[in-house]
Amino acid sequence: MRVDIVSLFPEFVAQVAGHGVVGRAVERGLLSVHGWNPRDHAEGNYRRVDDRPFGGGPGMVMLIEPLQAALAAVRAADPAPPHVVYLSPQGRRLDQAKVRELAARPRLVLLCGRYEGVDERLLAAAVDEELSIGDYVLSGGELPAAVVVDAVARLQEGALNDAESAAQDSFEAGPDGQRLLDCPHYTRPVEHALGTVPEVLLSGNHAAIARWRRQQALGRTWLRRPDLIDREALAPADRALLEAFLRDDAAGKNPL
Repeated sequence: MRVDIVSLFPEFVAQVAGHGVVGRAVERGLLSVHGWNPRDHAEGNYRRVDDRPFGGGPGMVMLIEPLQAALAAVRAADPAPPHVVYLSPQGRRLDQAKVRELAARPRLVLLCGRYEGVDERLLAAAVDEELSIGDYVLSGGELPAAVVVDAVARLQEGALNDAESAAQDSFEAGPDGQRLLDCPHYTRPVEHALGTVPEVLLSGNHAAIARWRRQQALGRTWLRRPDLIDREALAPADRALLEAFLRDDAAGKNPL
């Protein structure tokens, strides 16, 4: 997969692509990340990329021409058709289903705005969709772009050392369509001043461990993100697990 990021801060791209899962995906040839600075395509001595908004008001708006030229260069750099995304608080909320859709594309272009945003005419003509990472405002699209790159990188086959890891992440829909939060995780030591590892995880009984993890995921989702779970649509076994979890929770027996 190829990802091109159009940003006034292309050095940020190198940071995104150089660490963790993204860096490993790049090293393994599963992903390539490229930065493009619209200032390189601006005209005049000052290479201006913004101007005052028509109608007045605070801030500046990014100009059409430098972005248009940068996007043209991006398109010419690879024959694969790009899917162009503008990172914006006005866009659709990014979720795991959208991440999976993006990760399946051969090429993604992430357009990072700054100031008050981008001239609307450029967005209407050149952008396929707008995406938001949450209901808050950032100084630019670079951090949201980093979020998108990280999220799609981990879904590239071979990016994770354990192929099951991505499938077990929070928000991944199971066979029944339920999108659950992840269960609690523990590692050494078994005994600590902060608490003890649940006994079931030390039992070696894989069926019991799987049942406990499923129950914890159901319970955690119900307590923290009830909007994600359709209790009525739960299979009878899952409903029984959740009801037992809630009884234990009321009695203070859960680790959450």
